[in-house]
Amino acid sequence: MQHQSDVEAANALKHAYEQIRKEIGNVIVGQDEVVKFVLISIFSNGHCLLVGVPGLAKTLLVHTVAQVLDLDFNRIQFTPDLMPSDIIGSEILGEDRNFKFIPGPVFSNIILADEINRTPPKTQAALLEAMQEKSVTAAGVTHKLSQPFFVLATQNPIEQEGTYPLPEAQLDRFMFKVSLNYPSFKEELQIVKNTTSTINQSVAKILNAQQIIYFQQLVRNIPVADNVLEYAVKLVSKTRPDGEFAAPQVKRLLNWGAGPRASQFLILGAKCHAVIHGKYSPDIEDVQAVAKPILSHRIVRSYHAEAEGLSTDDIISQLF
Repeated sequence: MQHQSDVEAANALKHAYEQIRKEIGNVIVGQDEVVKFVLISIFSNGHCLLVGVPGLAKTLLVHTVAQVLDLDFNRIQFTPDLMPSDIIGSEILGEDRNFKFIPGPVFSNIILADEINRTPPKTQAALLEAMQEKSVTAAGVTHKLSQPFFVLATQNPIEQEGTYPLPEAQLDRFMFKVSLNYPSFKEELQIVKNTTSTINQSVAKILNAQQIIYFQQLVRNIPVADNVLEYAVKLVSKTRPDGEFAAPQVKRLLNWGAGPRASQFLILGAKCHAVIHGKYSPDIEDVQAVAKPILSHRIVRSYHAEAEGLSTDDIISQLF
């Protein structure tokens, strides 16, 4: 897949994005913002954390994305007794009396880590190592994962008994944290119509693995003006209570701010957001469009913010 210029390639990515959205819309009703951020994270070579109550089609969404992008898909149901070897694979003694490595479900292009907060930290860490390094190590041997590699983890925000919440350092590995809301009345009517009849919604394959890797490289090649770079870095710095740009309300409302990885993801996300909306370089509006799902899980509210009922999104909005 070669294009004459980056402009032509950017137009191709915008066209592919619109086709993908249309195909996903044949199966997933509503959730437009969630679909947008999932696709941006794939084209930015990041990972996504979905937070929502059961029954909001999180699994169906990921499965549909994998079908449209013609990628291998595995679902891992996280449970308290899951071991790292259940994810990355293990060595077994073969018939020839030699040990051989049997790959686990992580060896796929798209991984749905269902209820990641239900499994102990050492198993969470095994997946997070794969996310960061794009490889796994078993018995001292490093095995590369197939590319592209994308993890979409889900969390149930209701039940907190018997869960192992991801620490901030591990949450930082996810590019986006996206909250799913209940569908509207009209959307729910359409969902019930579609899922209680014999209608079988199928989707067409729009891209393949090589094209996705090509577009991931294209997103990195998109130029960014200095004032947009400075805005993104300053926005992250504003979240740090002891930062040089911290406003008085930040010092009162936040205990901890976002790290440099947030700045990197803001620029990558803004680049991709610009291209899928027909622009060839991101502006400040593109940074703001991706800021909330990038920053919300990287800042820690203070007692004052919780007492005043301010969400992380409310605090981020004050920083624009």
